[in-house]
Amino acid sequence: MDIARELVPQERRKPLFDDPLKLPFGRNFTDHMFTMEFTPGSGWCRPRIRPYGPLQIEPSANVLHYSQEVFEGQKAYKSPRGEILMFRPQENARRLNRSLSRMCMPEIPEDSVLEAECALLKVEERWVPAQKGASLYVRPTVIGTEAALGIKPSSEYLFFIILSPVGPYFKEGFNPVGLWVSDTYSRAGSGGTGEAKTGGNYAGSLLATLEATQKGYSQVLWLDAGEHRYVEEVGAMNIFFVIDGKLVTPALGGTILKGITRKSVLELAPELGIQCEERRIAIDEVVEGIASGRVSEIFGAGTAAVISPVGKIGYRGKDYTIDGGRTGPWARKLFDTLTGIQYGELEDRHGWIYVVK
Repeated sequence: MDIARELVPQERRKPLFDDPLKLPFGRNFTDHMFTMEFTPGSGWCRPRIRPYGPLQIEPSANVLHYSQEVFEGQKAYKSPRGEILMFRPQENARRLNRSLSRMCMPEIPEDSVLEAECALLKVEERWVPAQKGASLYVRPTVIGTEAALGIKPSSEYLFFIILSPVGPYFKEGFNPVGLWVSDTYSRAGSGGTGEAKTGGNYAGSLLATLEATQKGYSQVLWLDAGEHRYVEEVGAMNIFFVIDGKLVTPALGGTILKGITRKSVLELAPELGIQCEERRIAIDEVVEGIASGRVSEIFGAGTAAVISPVGKIGYRGKDYTIDGGRTGPWARKLFDTLTGIQYGELEDRHGWIYVVK
């Protein structure tokens, strides 16, 4: 892919990196972005790296009226040797294409996605924080841009990638967070777009998330849309439970995002000494298990936070505290192992690390 480059003549001042761990999530952006267009006659064309700035689209653009949009979330890390590392970016490229297919949008060759990300990261290398716990967040996005009203797939699209230096996702850092169980609102229903990474899924979750934060919780723990009985996922993460010494997570079924950190936990955990199971998990089993001690740990898993221990769950007006609100040993072990691999400190025996060259 021949990528044109339009670089800013004088780089903007980068955020102060005196304490990268205090960088807010998704508030600062690098000097440049990648863009590529899709037209019916040319397919994906005109790839370029240009200064970060506003997009010019028509007020009648498809994305503004019918939300034909998908995105991805991944991170770049700085190794002790100064290399830029990415964690399983091929999986992100595959998931991007699955989301595109579900939203009736043209797929992008995986190699082209990786090439675009690497080209942009090399231009913006100085923005990758060197301190463990901070990283450069990578946000590939595709939107429908055809200037026409009418409910149909767009014929034109824009693919862009922006970068943001970030610290920990949760203000608590790697400390237990609280989850509020919503048995009124629903995130995704059977046959919907729950497993696609599309903006509409998140827009529909905002009201419940606002209610959760007003009640003093960090995120919403979603139940199934049909019965409001079975656990599905957290607002920004997949969810795991240690039940009777076994690591259990809800089974995928079209309504749950196929998380890459989730996939990595399931592949890594047996090697660390804990058996895994994917199945339906009733919220009643969870709260009764917390009360009896059968549920000894709960944690979320996702790109933004990697592993986020859960200290309490609020359900129907009552808080259920897990193991005194402490971080559990499996959350700690998985967090240390995954971040050790991501930052190039531990041996990558799975071939998960991609070195940007």
